[in-house]
Amino acid sequence: MEIINTCQEYSKEELDTLRKTVNYDLDTAIRFLKLYTQAVDTDSFLIDNKGKIIFSTYTSGIYCTFCQRIQNLLDDNLQCSHVHLYGSYQAERFGGKYIFFCPIGMVHWASPIMVEGMMQGAMLGGPVNITSTDDFLINEVVEKHNIRGSVIGELKASIKEVKYISPGRVSSMAEMLSLVAGQVSKLNPVQVAEDQDNLQQQSQIAEYIHFLKSMGGDDETMDNTYPIDKERELLALISSGDKEGSRKVLNEILGHVFFASGRNFDVVKSRILELVVLLSRAALEGGASLDEIFGLNYKYLNQIHTYTSVDQLASWLSRIMNRFTDCVFDLRDVKHVDVIYKALEFVKKNYMNKISLNDVAETANISPSYFSKVFKEEMKFNFNMYLNQFRVNMSKKLLMEDSVSLVNIAFLTGFEDQSYVSKVFKKITGMSPEKYRESMGRRKQDKTG
Repeated sequence: MEIINTCQEYSKEELDTLRKTVNYDLDTAIRFLKLYTQAVDTDSFLIDNKGKIIFSTYTSGIYCTFCQRIQNLLDDNLQCSHVHLYGSYQAERFGGKYIFFCPIGMVHWASPIMVEGMMQGAMLGGPVNITSTDDFLINEVVEKHNIRGSVIGELKASIKEVKYISPGRVSSMAEMLSLVAGQVSKLNPVQVAEDQDNLQQQSQIAEYIHFLKSMGGDDETMDNTYPIDKERELLALISSGDKEGSRKVLNEILGHVFFASGRNFDVVKSRILELVVLLSRAALEGGASLDEIFGLNYKYLNQIHTYTSVDQLASWLSRIMNRFTDCVFDLRDVKHVDVIYKALEFVKKNYMNKISLNDVAETANISPSYFSKVFKEEMKFNFNMYLNQFRVNMSKKLLMEDSVSLVNIAFLTGFEDQSYVSKVFKKITGMSPEKYRESMGRRKQDKTG
């Protein structure tokens, strides 16, 4: 069977080039990651800031045997680099570590490598399994990816082969990995003069300035003819998640700003701050999380005062735009899957208690209204329906025990009282709890008779 590899990896030649240009000690990062894997007895890997794998401890030679096997069972490919990048961005946002689910329900954890306040790469661990296989989740994967026939059994078998690690131990391993990544971040060598992206950006800006001059423009004329049409085009591209198109138009706008201002630092800085506000609005209109964009804005705006040249400002703005565009498009579907799995895990652990929409949304780190919308879109029914269904399933197990009263079943499964559990139970199953218990009792007698 041909292996489908959706996890992008560096070739040896690319790795040699990266070693000369990356802004942290790559060899030390790899050595630390090997030691980490030996210590925790779980595989790990290193990615760049685009999600491409630099190094992994997997002995198979490709990123993850489990993931590659799953790819061959699905009709559509899972973009692993998007999953990894999403977890790394969330780790940057939430204090240096983040535990997350992949679209198949396996768990990873990530910690960013930070250089001068920007994520240059990340270390990740996993995949592992932190819970018993949930047939409901398996069925969701089966339906979503159009899996049929004997392949369903192969999927279940593959998932069962993944190492089980308790949630508490995963949390400890995530904490340890964040310490390792933090140490690598401090080992940043002498900064390279200019990386390839900055050079390309400066070249595009210079080309556009040359174009403006060739059209006969002067400072006064250009100052009065700010390219509003280009600005609108940029906002539309960001809202749709077009990273390459956004970068091109942004550089044209920056070329106009540089030319019109004569590269005056204060004027350029003022214009760039205005653009940051516009970029964030475009990201929000494209569906990015309000909390995430506001958090990034706060972080980035605190950095702008450390720059002293217009080229630094331009490079900084380009990185912001890339992050905002990622929030809008590339990682949106992955984020939704992660939100759903976190919600289902929360229900599984807390169904016997009172659960509000706010409680679950807080676990998923998003607003209640956004969580409600995402859950309905992904699951095709609302959260309360799922919660009631789950509690009814738990009630069915308890109804098999004649010694457990309906009053206690209501208490043990999180329903308000006996009358409410009876109402919900009948609505979902078509029979009352008493009738269900009676029918199951008859089945037991038939089997033993």
